[in-house]
Amino acid sequence: MPTKQYWLVKTEPTTFSFDDLLASPKKTSHWDGVRNYAARNHLRAMKKGDVVLVYHSSVVPSAIVGVAEVVREAYPDPTALDPKDPHFDPKSKADDPSWVMVDLRAVERLKRPVTLDEVKKTKGLDKMALVRLGRLSVQPVTPDEYEIVRKLADSR
Repeated sequence: MPTKQYWLVKTEPTTFSFDDLLASPKKTSHWDGVRNYAARNHLRAMKKGDVVLVYHSSVVPSAIVGVAEVVREAYPDPTALDPKDPHFDPKSKADDPSWVMVDLRAVERLKRPVTLDEVKKTKGLDKMALVRLGRLSVQPVTPDEYEIVRKLADSR
C-alpha cells in the first residue's frame, strides 16, 4: 500500500482563503490556476488521501493556517483553455493539456497559524521547501516537517 504523502499549497487569502475552502460545498474545491511546471508536477504526484497544509501568502504575517486532503487526483485544468480566464495559456491544448488541478477538502483549521518567521526559526523546518523554494505554489512536505508544524500549531 502506498505511503501517504504530505504537501503544502500556497494561496492568497484575498483570492481564495482557507475560509473559502471551508465554506465550499462539502468543504471541497478544485485547486486550479497553477502555471509553474515544478508545481504542476507536484499536483500530478498527489494521490487521494494525501495531506495538504494550506499556506496564506501575500499577507502579514504569511502563515500555514489549515489542513486539507486530496479527494480527487490530477485532471485537466479548464482555465488554461478559456481565453477570458486570467490563467489562460494559449499553448495548452484540449487534447494535450499542459496544466492540471486537484480537488481538495478542508479537514481542519489549525489551532493557531504557524508563521513563515516561525518556520524559518524552528529546528527541523529550516530545510523545508517553503524556506528553500520560496514562491513555489505547490511543495512537498516531509512527514517530520508535517509533525513539527502540527506541534507548533497546537502550542501556546
